[in-house]
Amino acid sequence: MTYQCLISGKVQGVYYRSYVQEMASEAGFSGYVMNLSNGEVEACVTLKDEKELALFLDILKAGSPYSSVDHINTRLIDVKFSDGFMIYR
Repeated sequence: MTYQCLISGKVQGVYYRSYVQEMASEAGFSGYVMNLSNGEVEACVTLKDEKELALFLDILKAGSPYSSVDHINTRLIDVKFSDGFMIYR
């Protein structure tokens, strides 16, 4: 299962992507995180089950010490990632 998550709040310019990439890599997830031009962040991840989704959402909600997440919109997408977790620019 692969999920696309759109994160809104204070999530750009506050090391949010770096934090998510580090924590997702430590958890063994594959996917990416990137800034969007509208001020949101997109994170896509391939997971095995709902338990992993809960962990990934916890990572996104926690963010960096300087970030503040207002909302996460999540949906399934038809892509598969398997090469680690990257920051896209």
